[in-house]
Amino acid sequence: MNFAVIGSGGREHSICFKLKQSPKIKRLICIPGNAGTREIAENINININNFDEILAVIKKFKIDVVIVGPEEPLVNGIVDFLKNEGIRVLGPDKFSSQLEGSKAFMKNLCKENNIPTARFGIFEDFQSACDFLSKSKTPIVVKADGLAAGKGVSICNSHNEAKIKIKEIIEGKYKSSNKVVLEEFLHGEELSYFVLADDNCYKFFGSAQDHKKVGEGDIGPNTGGMGAYSPSNLITAELELKIKKEIIEPTLKAMKDLGHPYSGFLYAGLMISGGKPYLIEYNIRMGDPECQVLMMRLKSDLVEIADSTTRNNLQKTKIEWSENKSITIVLCAKGYPGKYIKDSEIKNLKDLKIDNDNQVFHAGTYIKDKKILSNGGRVLNITSSAKELIDARKKILTNLDKIKWDDGFYRKDIGWRAIKNENN
Repeated sequence: MNFAVIGSGGREHSICFKLKQSPKIKRLICIPGNAGTREIAENINININNFDEILAVIKKFKIDVVIVGPEEPLVNGIVDFLKNEGIRVLGPDKFSSQLEGSKAFMKNLCKENNIPTARFGIFEDFQSACDFLSKSKTPIVVKADGLAAGKGVSICNSHNEAKIKIKEIIEGKYKSSNKVVLEEFLHGEELSYFVLADDNCYKFFGSAQDHKKVGEGDIGPNTGGMGAYSPSNLITAELELKIKKEIIEPTLKAMKDLGHPYSGFLYAGLMISGGKPYLIEYNIRMGDPECQVLMMRLKSDLVEIADSTTRNNLQKTKIEWSENKSITIVLCAKGYPGKYIKDSEIKNLKDLKIDNDNQVFHAGTYIKDKKILSNGGRVLNITSSAKELIDARKKILTNLDKIKWDDGFYRKDIGWRAIKNENN
């Protein structure tokens, strides 16, 4: 079969890595890809929101199935566009993509379907937001309604700080929307829970825990993710039943009732507080860097899974996972998540141990004059699997020590809570 993966990050590299393992894969292209995907797929340098050019390439290469990595083209309607041309796509349609594309849509869906979530208010004018704020405790979470490249959420410790963020959003700091969502701050531990759905059913697709803060010990500003591990040590049979019955299933039923059955990966960002799951956000695609650890643990053939899902035949497909645990540590450009260094060479990648349990997934990289250069931001995902998380992390740190790149930094403590529990 011929597959196309849309995107250029570590998520997309790890998806290509898993697809490439299938004996059923004939041709694999990545649009636009990076220096890592170039080694295992054909990179096609096209803007991911230029649907006409993407369609032309898909037809040229006789692509059977398209997997869309990032949220932006999904929110912009790439699935509807390609399906209208008779092309099978793994991902939700434009309407369903509002689950991530509009936090207001998601929160209202929770309210209408009794899905547990934090108390909230949605506002389009500054004064109404401030009235709600005056009756709220701090810290309080201020969210831009639309997509904001991971920068639209702020945890504010004072009403004055919240007012500044509210004003920025309402005055149009983020082009996607000038609505603001104010949300009570929930105390607990975060959990990433994934399912895969077609029009008829859904299946569990792994759990993970991300590390959003830039600094060790979970301090500093939020990032797109500094690392992750899988499976989450928070999952119990009792908790998973609550997640399915109180959050996942009511959501999928609601989307079907609205005339848009959800299809594709659905990632529930949860807060576990007092043993109860609360929905913080939905993502309409695999997480990044969570996808990297999940692809390392997935035993089943991803080509078969994607093929059956896009044929609405997921029910008959078995999804199996390795019992090993996996960690990924993100190597970032200095300055991230603020202004970061770009275009510097990363050396010694060929010296790293690479096998079925140890991988390097590229994100912000490109090749020039046979050299691998940084494109800034989150650059590489050093990923390992082992029976115990601490051993997986040791292997990653050994590989990281071999990389020569003075302009990079990373957290050494990814998985620290889970590793602490392993050792007790």
